[in-house]
Amino acid sequence: MTTQQTTTLGPDSELTEVFELAQQLRVDSVRASTSAGSGHPTSSLSAADLMAVLMTRHLRYDWQAPDNPAGDHLIFSKGHASPLLYAMFKAADAVSDKELMTTYRRFGHRLQGHPTPELPWVDVATGSLGQGIAYGVGIALAGRDLEKQPYRVWVLCGDSEMTEGSVWEALDKAGQHKLANFIAVIDVNRLGQSGPTELQWNTDTYARRVEAFGCRALVVDGHDLTAVDRALKTAADGTAPTVIVAKTVKGRGVSEVADKEGWHGKPLPSDMADRAVEELGGIRDLRVSGPRPPKAAAAAPQAGGTVELPRFDQGDEVATRVAFGKALVALGARPDVVALDAEVGNSTHSEDFKKAYPERFFQTYIAEQQMIAEAVGMAVRGYRPYATTFAAFLTRAHDFIRMAAVSDITMALCGTHSGVEIGADGPSQMGVEDLAMMRSVRGSTVLYPSDATSAAALTAAMADLDGISYLRTTRGAYPVLYGSEEAFPVGGSKTLRHGDDDRVTLIGAGVTLHECLAAAGQLADEGIAARVIDLYSVKPIDIAALTRAAQETGALVVAEDHHPEGGIGEAVLSALASANSHPAFAHLAGRNLPGSGTTGELLDAAGISRTHIAKAARRLAG
Repeated sequence: MTTQQTTTLGPDSELTEVFELAQQLRVDSVRASTSAGSGHPTSSLSAADLMAVLMTRHLRYDWQAPDNPAGDHLIFSKGHASPLLYAMFKAADAVSDKELMTTYRRFGHRLQGHPTPELPWVDVATGSLGQGIAYGVGIALAGRDLEKQPYRVWVLCGDSEMTEGSVWEALDKAGQHKLANFIAVIDVNRLGQSGPTELQWNTDTYARRVEAFGCRALVVDGHDLTAVDRALKTAADGTAPTVIVAKTVKGRGVSEVADKEGWHGKPLPSDMADRAVEELGGIRDLRVSGPRPPKAAAAAPQAGGTVELPRFDQGDEVATRVAFGKALVALGARPDVVALDAEVGNSTHSEDFKKAYPERFFQTYIAEQQMIAEAVGMAVRGYRPYATTFAAFLTRAHDFIRMAAVSDITMALCGTHSGVEIGADGPSQMGVEDLAMMRSVRGSTVLYPSDATSAAALTAAMADLDGISYLRTTRGAYPVLYGSEEAFPVGGSKTLRHGDDDRVTLIGAGVTLHECLAAAGQLADEGIAARVIDLYSVKPIDIAALTRAAQETGALVVAEDHHPEGGIGEAVLSALASANSHPAFAHLAGRNLPGSGTTGELLDAAGISRTHIAKAARRLAG
């Protein structure tokens, strides 16, 4: 069937008309992927009925005004089913048939292989499985607890991704928070990329697992439009977080591929696509209006107080993690700032924010991936999240951080207890990979304060930075080096010792800056003048100061409490190379597996103590 004129389907459309829309979504999924020569049509075909019912009868959304604060949110956690999502956009008259058929998966165009927020109807980039459902929980939390808006969050999941631990972290939090505005739909089509999924069509097991995490489970035949409609209506009744477990057939509607292995991620050849379109009833041109969003709730007053950062007296010993906590409380005067913790807030001092602003503090417990996902969801809704845990444990959430950058998310992360400096806890608790991880994130800012004053200033600076920013803090207390009026521009550095006769430059950050200062004192007693640079901004880095030091002293020693790969030393070398500067260079970093011990013992064993710094400086200075 080929419709000669446009027909618009609204929320009162008969299910026979909804069936025609589902067939259109299937046809367009096949056409788009075949035209592109790549894509996932069979994964799209299985969920077409589910999405046809959703968008015509339950998704309260204004496609022409995606910024409506009361509009529902739709997240494709199974982002590889983008042909279906883009076919929905066409049905909503948001994209044209020409754009769908000629730009999908093509270079320089917005209909990418997996959806990104370049499209105004997409909140977050998906495609790394197990993440969309976690983001959905974050957005639902923001809607209910921060914005007080009536929107619902719908998430389409694949059955393969249900083996990801992050899925169950997300459902655990949905159940814990009783997020009645959160609905996930699992497309249980039995087949994954390389064969059958773990549970295949065992929908009862999915349901029991969902219920064990405190969510309501509804099991349906995903191709029975009446049953799907009934389940979606129940899910949206506002009484409980709900997961619809929908049994479907991968490749549904196309007999040559339906429920057959070997077709995941493969477009249909053109001749087979022609037969599929014919079997599905031909090309259609149906349009969907769908339910309108409810009236938006009145926006909460946004007037904030003045941010007054804490002050510290020079010489006092204060841990940078403590200064971070105090600065975070000060930033709470801004109503857009929220804080998230992974059950270590009494150590990271993010808990200080909870005492001052409990309504904007979110506890994810030991679920670092979910903490980052919730931060992403809140950032999507315009908030400035600060998410904090031990530096070592942020590495567990690296993929979520990576994908947040793909989504152009703005958020602040703080990793505490960094390096061997933490002492007796041993290597499992030591963040010695985090600088490399965060430097590698697209568009990130990486900051590493050495005293309380700079820690507070840089914590505040992150509230106005675009993209993902990271603050690295230490466990132990160290002397305050700077007065309260000192400025710390991102991309800068501080030169704490210098003179006309400097023969070597010592570069540190965090604990190693204090070791550099002590080493410089030792060297001065021996008649060797040493410059000392506080490299508090690791990315972007102060190329001018480093180049000047290289030219004027001819030798640089970098000491860092981190693995040698990807940390401060490599950042300095990269900066010098870009300036075509090649001084004598020594790089001190932890190269052996540390154990338990005192801070002094561990710094010395890692070769980054004042003794080792002074020794390296003597060698370079001749």
